[in-house]
Amino acid sequence: MIDDEDRPRAGPGSKAASHEIGQKLDALSVAEFDARIALLRAEIERLEQARAAKAASLAAADAFFKT
Repeated sequence: MIDDEDRPRAGPGSKAASHEIGQKLDALSVAEFDARIALLRAEIERLEQARAAKAASLAAADAFFKT
């Protein structure tokens, strides 16, 4: 299980960035685009790490029960 502690956060001094898939982008500033891109990249990295851990766990279980 992944705690909220592991979730990406906005840097110090910046307002908390968040992004909703499909939301309108018209009113965002360049800095807000940059913050959201960084947030989404960090989230992708977190998802990839969690996926790799899950795949390793499944492979270990598969190997254990096949022998």
